[in-house]
Amino acid sequence: MFKTFINFKTHPQGTGEKAVKLAQICREVQEGSSYAKATEDKQGIKIIPIVQAVDLYRVKQAIKIPIWVENVDPQPPGQATGWTALESVIEAGASGTLINHSEHQVPPGTIKQTIARSKEDKFETMICCRTLGQMERLVKLKPDFIGYEMSQFIGTKNSITDENPKAIKHAVEICQEIPLIVGSGIHKAEDLLKAKELGATGVLISSAVVLAEDPKNMLLGLLKLFK
Repeated sequence: MFKTFINFKTHPQGTGEKAVKLAQICREVQEGSSYAKATEDKQGIKIIPIVQAVDLYRVKQAIKIPIWVENVDPQPPGQATGWTALESVIEAGASGTLINHSEHQVPPGTIKQTIARSKEDKFETMICCRTLGQMERLVKLKPDFIGYEMSQFIGTKNSITDENPKAIKHAVEICQEIPLIVGSGIHKAEDLLKAKELGATGVLISSAVVLAEDPKNMLLGLLKLFK
């Protein structure tokens, strides 16, 4: 099933009660359409909101679908002031997290520790990579997903699927059995379909949906080719 991760980041449009409303839109589009279930003539798709840790509990209480959190830290519970413990976000309802997003990079050792602790709790992880070289090194940690975003296209309308399809093909080869999620500049239905055709198993989207005047119609438009 093709996955669409919606990263709320720290945009005001995806913070607090607005985070709840945006997650509700994700649920409505997911459950109120034919996208959710794959059949012989339809391609299934799953929408996963990724929210700030501060909004996680309120969103999860209102929306009964899988919710990811934008980041966790490897420090165990206890004397770790200021860190976001894995156990805390699991208790709050998260089922997965991004690690090493280009806007929140962490050292390789921290990535390794976070992956190891997440596997103990069967908590899903996506390691984000800005380059193929970085991907070749981090894929060895065997996360549940590898995210590939070219930082120069993040927040723009220059889609990675148009600008560098060869890199996506190469990324698929590097990932092998690990699902590849591509992002940066994804803003139209054709981007999702092309990502799938190139071998990716999902996309990572933010501003195209979160900053849209009408997020629901935007999300429906992005998914229209999966009918």
